[in-house]
Amino acid sequence: MTLLPDYIRRQLPPIYAQEELGEDAVVHIHFFVAGGRGDWWITEGSPEDDDFIMFGLCDLGFPELGYVSLNELESVGVVERDLYWKPKTLGEVREGLPGGQRC
Repeated sequence: MTLLPDYIRRQLPPIYAQEELGEDAVVHIHFFVAGGRGDWWITEGSPEDDDFIMFGLCDLGFPELGYVSLNELESVGVVERDLYWKPKTLGEVREGLPGGQRC
């Protein structure tokens, strides 16, 4: 499975497109490590050189907003895309975290 097919990549808003929306920014993609720790809820993404840089809520034990490289996610080899993900707001995603964690 391709982690981020072209048709999804084209639908993703470019970096900074949702910057002013805060908790109302739409999370379009969810990546995760099956059976392990790691979740990435992606709100935006843009090509950069030979990579695709994405922004969203990243949780590797402590949730924080940040950037992630598609090349890096693919290189890990254990990251999967949630095929059943339905877009929701960043606030809704945070509410689903243990304790409704905020960063």
